[in-house]
Amino acid sequence: MDILFISLGCDKNLADTELMLGILRKRGFGFTDDQEKADICIVNTCCFIGDAKEESINTLLEMAQLREEGKLKALIAAGCLAQRYREEIQREIPQVDALVGTAAIEEIGDAVEEALAGQGRNHYRELDAPPAACGDRILTTGGYYAYLKIAEGCDKRCTYCIIPKVRGNYRSIPMESLLSQARRLAEGGVKELILVAQETTLYGMDLYGRKSLPELLVKLAAIEGIRWIRLLYCYPEEITEELVRVIAAEPKICRYLDIPIQHASDRILRRMGRRTTQEHLRCQIEMLREEIPDICLRTTLISGFPGETQEDFEELYRFVNEMEFDRLGVFAYSREEDTAAAVLPDQIPEEVKAARRDELMELQQAIAFEKAEDMIGRELEVMVEGKAADEDVYVTRTYRDAPEVDGYLFLRTDRELMSGDFVRALVTDFNEYDLIGEMCAE
Repeated sequence: MDILFISLGCDKNLADTELMLGILRKRGFGFTDDQEKADICIVNTCCFIGDAKEESINTLLEMAQLREEGKLKALIAAGCLAQRYREEIQREIPQVDALVGTAAIEEIGDAVEEALAGQGRNHYRELDAPPAACGDRILTTGGYYAYLKIAEGCDKRCTYCIIPKVRGNYRSIPMESLLSQARRLAEGGVKELILVAQETTLYGMDLYGRKSLPELLVKLAAIEGIRWIRLLYCYPEEITEELVRVIAAEPKICRYLDIPIQHASDRILRRMGRRTTQEHLRCQIEMLREEIPDICLRTTLISGFPGETQEDFEELYRFVNEMEFDRLGVFAYSREEDTAAAVLPDQIPEEVKAARRDELMELQQAIAFEKAEDMIGRELEVMVEGKAADEDVYVTRTYRDAPEVDGYLFLRTDRELMSGDFVRALVTDFNEYDLIGEMCAE
């Protein structure tokens, strides 16, 4: 029996997918990317914002048609959409044989076998159940980098966000379990660990009574074979001096932080339920750049949040212009039912949200291109990801580039390199968000 596994949404969802793949492999299932050859389809869904919800629904409908035609023996929906809209999916897409909630992914093997036996049932656990154990995974990232999910859920309750209702409260994964998983990944050839959670900076508070991310980082850095450790989703108000010292002192930790700030107007930050201010954001950014001069800072913003006036937007625009983030993404506000922000007055028209998003991205493009030009002449360590077809050009990433979201460095060389190799590159040019370089002389 071969399974077509479709993973949608974020990297945290992808880590869940890889765990489910590992569970299914132990049950004896095979896998295929060809829907014509699949016996079973599992869709790990997302519903974070409207576009993600729409993609998940459309994917389920497409697979439901194959199930209706008898081309699939079973169709299973897992993940956030399955958690949030279980009744709607059962009613509107009856071809789905079983649903698996976000806290029950370890039951995916049972769900598949029951569905094949014509006894499909839904699998859900309490949202605050302990996170899934760190079992053997099947990596889908190419084998040289892997996401290490260190916690589940979130306690922040930002007014625009549905995550606590589909993922539960914040629950850290025990440190020994993470270290064991990281060792297995390293033994399998993984060289870059990318730490993810809804918020990585609070890791350990629930288990150990203290922010334990610095301790976890030090122990991960001691694992043989790991070359890079990258941190995503660090909330600015939770970044401690201890964490900064560890990043600055440990060579394996990439000088790269993803800090989702969402806005810079204090009024809008309060409406969002964020626990920071513009002044605090400025202080944190100044401190990070002072303590780690070569740090690369990435952030995300929301345009058109309910009640955002033109003055609020201009304040955000000035902030972005002054802070000059190395990496920045902007999302137009998505009005999500069952969130506090959905019922706020002064909802912003879609065209205004989009126009403000585009204006911010145009500003960021100019900043990014200027920063790319400043990189010319620098020597950087890069990790090889692959080779361009029929050219002596390799696709690589620097410490400044997280996979899938940032750019690349295209490396010209006639040397034979392998994916996963680390080499030194001299930046010679840039093309929009990507750098161009050549091998450094040995």
